[in-house]
Amino acid sequence: MRTSLKWIESLVPGLDVTPQEYTDAMTMSGSKVEFYEEFDRDLDKIVVGRVEKIEKHPDSDHLVICQVDIGSERVQIVTGAPNVAEGQLVPTVLPGGRVAGGHDGSKTEGGIKIKEGRLRGVDSYGMMCSIEELGSTRDLFPEAPESGLYVFPAESGVQPGDDAIEALGLHDTAIEYEITSNRVDCFSILGLAREAAATFKLPHKFPEVPKTGDSDDVNKYLSASIEADDLCSRYTARIVKDVKLAPSPKWMQDRLRAQGIRPINNLVDITNYVMLEYGQPMHAYDLDTIAGGKIVVRRANDGDKFTTLDGQEREVDHETLMIYDGEKAVGIAGIMGGENSMITDSVKTMVFEAACFDGTNIRLSSKRIGLRTDASGIFEKGLDPNNAIEAMNRACALVEELGAGTVCGGLIDVYPKKREGVTLPFEPDRYNALLGTDIPAETQLEYFKAIDLEYNEADKTIFVPSWRQDLLTYADLAEEVARFYGYDKIPTSLPKGTSTAGKLSYKKRIEKKAREVAEFSGFSQAMTYSFESPKVFDKLLLPQDAMERQAIKISNPLGEDFSIMRTISLNGMLTSLATNMNRRNKNVRLYELANIYLPKALPLTELPDERMTMTLGFYGDGDFFTMKGVIEELFETMGMNLKPLYDGEAGRPYLHPGRQANIIYDGRVIGYLGEVHPIVLKNYNMNERVYVGVIDMPQVVSQASFDYKYTGIANFPASTRDLSLLVPKDMPVGKLEEVFEAKGGSYLESYELFDVYEGDRIDADHKSVAYSLTFRALDRNLADTDINDAMDRILDGLSQIGAKIRS
Repeated sequence: MRTSLKWIESLVPGLDVTPQEYTDAMTMSGSKVEFYEEFDRDLDKIVVGRVEKIEKHPDSDHLVICQVDIGSERVQIVTGAPNVAEGQLVPTVLPGGRVAGGHDGSKTEGGIKIKEGRLRGVDSYGMMCSIEELGSTRDLFPEAPESGLYVFPAESGVQPGDDAIEALGLHDTAIEYEITSNRVDCFSILGLAREAAATFKLPHKFPEVPKTGDSDDVNKYLSASIEADDLCSRYTARIVKDVKLAPSPKWMQDRLRAQGIRPINNLVDITNYVMLEYGQPMHAYDLDTIAGGKIVVRRANDGDKFTTLDGQEREVDHETLMIYDGEKAVGIAGIMGGENSMITDSVKTMVFEAACFDGTNIRLSSKRIGLRTDASGIFEKGLDPNNAIEAMNRACALVEELGAGTVCGGLIDVYPKKREGVTLPFEPDRYNALLGTDIPAETQLEYFKAIDLEYNEADKTIFVPSWRQDLLTYADLAEEVARFYGYDKIPTSLPKGTSTAGKLSYKKRIEKKAREVAEFSGFSQAMTYSFESPKVFDKLLLPQDAMERQAIKISNPLGEDFSIMRTISLNGMLTSLATNMNRRNKNVRLYELANIYLPKALPLTELPDERMTMTLGFYGDGDFFTMKGVIEELFETMGMNLKPLYDGEAGRPYLHPGRQANIIYDGRVIGYLGEVHPIVLKNYNMNERVYVGVIDMPQVVSQASFDYKYTGIANFPASTRDLSLLVPKDMPVGKLEEVFEAKGGSYLESYELFDVYEGDRIDADHKSVAYSLTFRALDRNLADTDINDAMDRILDGLSQIGAKIRS
C-alpha cells in the first residue's frame, strides 16, 4: 500500500512531522513502513521561467540563446532543447540549484548541481528542465514531450518566479507500507489516516460527503439483481447523466501522481481517486450499451468467451463471477470490465458500480483467467460491503464537485444479508494480564476511541465496526492496546500458568516406549513413504474385494508409483528388507511407527482415519516365536497385564498359511504376526524367510497403563507340579494355558512349557506337552489340599477340551 504524506496530512490536521519521524512512529504502532520516497529530495532552486526571447547561437547549429524571465530578473540560458519557443513557461533551475537526473531519466544520488558556465563561448546562467530531469516520467505527466523541455499548460495559472516544484505537485513524499491481509481497512488512504491520527494522538477529519442527485429516479433507467449471492454480498449502482469529459483539477492530479497513477480524465480519475481513498474499487459503464437497462450478477457458463477492456479475448468458466446486462456479459466481476461497455469520449449517460465480491473467488478467477488488476488485488483481501455505499456517495459528490455530469436521484442497492459489527466485552484487567502491563482502563478506552471503536458504558462493551474484520476476541483488543501504548514500553515479565515444559503427551510416551522396546530387541528404525502404488495390493496377494484396496487417490501424484495413500504398512517394510537383503546385509531387523490412511467413504467426504501402526520386520537369526516374544515384551512394558491370545486362523493372504496369527487382547484383535508368504517374498525378490508383526497403536494406547503396583517379595516358599498331557496334534498350547488362567485360582503364580514330544510312543495324531506349574500364597505356606484343589479344577478343565494325562 502506498500513500501520499501530503494527502495524509490533509486528513489529520496538525500532523507536522518529517518523513522519517512518520515512518518510525507508524511502524511502531503496527503500520509497518517499508520505505519512503521524497519527490523533491534532489530538487532545489527551481522556479517557473518564461522564455521572452530566442536568438541563434553564433557558434552552434543546435544551440539557442534564451532570455528567460524568472520573476525577479531576466537571465540568459543557452539550451539545445528542440521544442523551446518564445512565450513558454518552463521549469528553470538557477545557478547553485539541483536537478534529479538527466534527459534519459537516469537519476544521480544527491542530484546534479547546476553552475554558471559558458557554452561555445556564450554565458549561461541556469538550465531549463525536462520532466525526467525533475525526477518524474511521461507516464505521470503525459503532456510532457518525448524529448525536450516540460512546458506548463496555459490553464495551469503559473507565473514567472513561482515555485516550479510546487506547481508540479512534487513537494510530497510517497510512503510504502507492508500491510497484512487481515487489515483490509488499511488498504485505503482513510484507513491509514485513521491509524496516523491515533499514532500521533491527533484528530482525523475525513471528507464531508453531501447528499447528491436530482429529482429523477435511477430505477427508471436501470435495475439490478444478484443470482450468485454466495459470491457477491452487495451490489450498488448510480447513474450520471449529461457526462462532460474534461481534465481533472490539479489537486486531484497531484494526489494521483503521488500514488503512481497517471491522470486521464475527470471520470476515470474519480474512480481511481475513490479506490485509493476508500479502498473500494469502482467501475463505470456506458448506459447506452447496457441492454434492457438491466444488471445481473451471476456465474458464467463453462467455455464462454469474453473480451475485456484491454482487447484480449478470455475464456471463463462456471466458477467465474460475471456482470451481465439483459443480453450479454459486460464485465468480469472485480477484475475488469468489457470492451463492449467501455466509456468512450461520446458517452452521455454513465453507470457507476460499487460492489463487494468474494475475495477468494476473485483471486482464483484472476489466476485462472491470467488477468490481475489493481481492483482484483484489492477485492482479494475481502472487503467490507458497508464500505461500498460510502465510496459510491463520495464518487457522486466528486462528479458534482468537478462538474463532470448530473447525478441521477436515487440508488440501486442490492444487499441480501447485511454485515453487522461485532460487540466484545471490555476487559481491561484481562488485557493487562495478557500483556504484562498496568495500563489504566481510561487510557485503554482512549486508544479504542482514537480508532473509532465505540464504548458502551452501560454494558461495558466495545462495538467493533464491520470494517475492522480482524478484531474478534479479547486478544485482538489487547493487541490494539499494546501497539498504541508502545511495544517498546512493555516490560519484560515471566510467563504465568502451569508449565508443560519437557512433558510428552500420553500417546507420545507410549510411542517412545514402543521405540525403546524395539531398539532394545535389536531393531533399527525405518521411515518409508505414505504414498504408494496400487500395484502393492497385487504384490501382497490381496483379493480384489479386500478393504485395503479402498485407498485414497492423490489428486496430483508424482506418478503411478506414488498415486495412493497407503492402507497397509507392509509394503514399505518389505521393500526396505528386500533392499538390505539384496545388498547382502545379514540379520536385519527394522521397525517403523507411521500412519496408515483408512477412508471412511470414497470419494472422500471427510478426513480419513489416520491410524498409527507399529510394523516390525526381520530376517536372519530368529523365527516366528522370536517375533512373538518381542511383541509380548512390548505389551508387558506398556503395563498391559492381561495375557495376549493368538488366533492361528488369521486368514491374511500375504502371510504363510500355517505360520500366522492374529493378536487378541481383551477380546479385540490389535495386530498380527507371522512369516511372509513365499510368493510375496518372490514378488519382492527375497530368498530368505521374513517375519513381520503389525500392532495397531491406538488400541495399545487405550489398554496401556504406567500405574505400577508394588507387591513385595514373597516370604513363603513356592510349590511346583509337573503336568504331562496328551493332546491332539493340531491343538495350540494356548488353549491349555487359557485353562490354567481360568481354573488355576489365586495361588497359581506361573506356568512354563518345558517339553513337546511327537514320536513312536504316542499316537500319530497326538503330541505330548509338559508344563511346570508354580503355586504360592503370599500370607502362608500352602497345604497339599490347596494345591490339589487347584490341580483338580485344572484337570477337569483340560478334559473338557480333549487333553488327557499322559500315563
